[in-house]
Amino acid sequence: MATENGEFSFNSSVRGRNGLPKIQTHKKAEDVETDKEICHDDSAQPVKAQTLDELHSLQKKKSAPTTPLTATQGPFAEEDRQKQQLQSISDSALKFTHILYNLSPAELYEQAIKYEKGSFITSSGALATLSGAKTGRSPRDKRVVKDETTADDLWWGKGSPNIEMDEHTFLVNRERAVDYLCSLEKVFVNDQFLNWDPEHRIKVRIVSARAYHSVYAQHECIRPTPEELENFGTPDFTIYNAGQFPCNRYTHYMTSSTSIDLNLARREMVILGTQYAGEMKKGLFSVMHYLMPKRQILSLHSGCNMGKDGDVALFFGLSGTGKTTLSTDHNRYLIGDDEHCWSDNGVSNIEGVAMQILENVVFDEHTREVEYSDKSVTENTRAAYPIEFIPNAKIPCVGPHPKNVILLACDAFGVLPPVSKLSLAQTMYHFISGYTALVAGTEDGIKEPTATFSACFGAAFIMLHPTKYAAMLAEKMQKHGATGWLVNTGWSGGSYGSGSRIKLAYTRKIIDAIHSGALLEANYTKTEIFGLEIPTEIEGVPSEILDPANTWSDRNAYKDTLLKLGGLFKKNFEVFLNYKIGADNNLTEEILAAGPNF
Repeated sequence: MATENGEFSFNSSVRGRNGLPKIQTHKKAEDVETDKEICHDDSAQPVKAQTLDELHSLQKKKSAPTTPLTATQGPFAEEDRQKQQLQSISDSALKFTHILYNLSPAELYEQAIKYEKGSFITSSGALATLSGAKTGRSPRDKRVVKDETTADDLWWGKGSPNIEMDEHTFLVNRERAVDYLCSLEKVFVNDQFLNWDPEHRIKVRIVSARAYHSVYAQHECIRPTPEELENFGTPDFTIYNAGQFPCNRYTHYMTSSTSIDLNLARREMVILGTQYAGEMKKGLFSVMHYLMPKRQILSLHSGCNMGKDGDVALFFGLSGTGKTTLSTDHNRYLIGDDEHCWSDNGVSNIEGVAMQILENVVFDEHTREVEYSDKSVTENTRAAYPIEFIPNAKIPCVGPHPKNVILLACDAFGVLPPVSKLSLAQTMYHFISGYTALVAGTEDGIKEPTATFSACFGAAFIMLHPTKYAAMLAEKMQKHGATGWLVNTGWSGGSYGSGSRIKLAYTRKIIDAIHSGALLEANYTKTEIFGLEIPTEIEGVPSEILDPANTWSDRNAYKDTLLKLGGLFKKNFEVFLNYKIGADNNLTEEILAAGPNF
């Protein structure tokens, strides 16, 4: 089977893991023809330059990286073009600053290398740069304007990631950001899209002070074609990234010199006091979590891939659960690994990146070889690159409705089964819970599992109450016949320290059985406490590990640990008990009943 652009195919004669045909890449026909047309004769004409300056001017082919004006001709076209650009950045007061509008990656590299200290070209040709004092997101400094609309729409209070601010404070910070941008000799402006589904995409404009942020924005978002830029018009959302300049700590609602502010009514975001580029990525993801449900589209923090027969699977999971590892399967097409939408058209990737810019990495001073394992700057390094760089990426990044919804948990307590088939209510319960367990080390060497819960597997980014997203997920699963699964990639035979990590090879066999549909045909038994349905056998997986009760040598210790984890689930879910969906509380009660029962 080949994709629409003919670049990839499944070769049945070349077998990969589990006997599945491997995806192979092929040159496009036009690329082959181009190769044939290349003449390698070196008897070229002399360079038409008398000086080095002339030579450099010839090296850079003249082009217009800005929005073209089809109706404007004559000697004043460029002047009119600049006026249009300035006018399109409404109310930003940036007309006194040189605007570098939609520069190419190469031009942005030049700007970064020349003007931004700490920017280098690595041995692979990627741009390596630093994000300053902040090497990660600052969730406690993120604010959302609470007004007449958002007061009722958004999730506020205990457990919510949404910290309120008023309109006046937002405008104070906005003016501070814009004034700072206006004080610079130049700013960078990018026009981008979010969502690969053209029917539901969002137009985004990002105004930033650093070339690094502009490059990052190009990789994170979907890059418009020159024709789309020409007709881009007014953006649906605008970011003013003045992260090099702090907010005033004495301004109302501020708790530090950093502030990331969302105003959903104005469709604007302001960044002050942090240069970490991920604030733009996750800020826009939060915006999608608000705008998409209003269109009856479910926004998801998930991986997504598609088989050769068009079967789509969603993968949810927190850090360390294997979401990226399992969703980037060389036997399947990758739609995306992080952010998606599920509409009436099917699924679509929100981003243009799969998660080449290298953020906060360490490299050799002379060879520029990157030391990816070096954590001298931070453990939270990042590499961003276009998804087209991945050989088996599905371009465009869209697919049909999912057949399987896979919730991943790395259970370090060792009491969850390697795989469980979930009812719709159980899927909603575990989706809202967003569970995994981490192994926390203490200074005296004692290590024990620590439960971590993140609503909808992305609590930091959701805007509405988690049950609203869960209800939409269940509705779409029921409508399109999708099955929910809970897959434990953590421990078996005991908790961390006594048991062992479930082998990745076994987990891959489980995922393969889900993709193929074989697991739907298996025989099932039900576990105690969590009431999970577990298969009695899976090809390639030892049957004795499928029921965790059989893997513990101490049955009493197993039961105590199971009850402990069940109690942690119940305690975490208390924050959701008082929220009603619809006129009655039936759905909330149904979800609650699908959790641990003891």
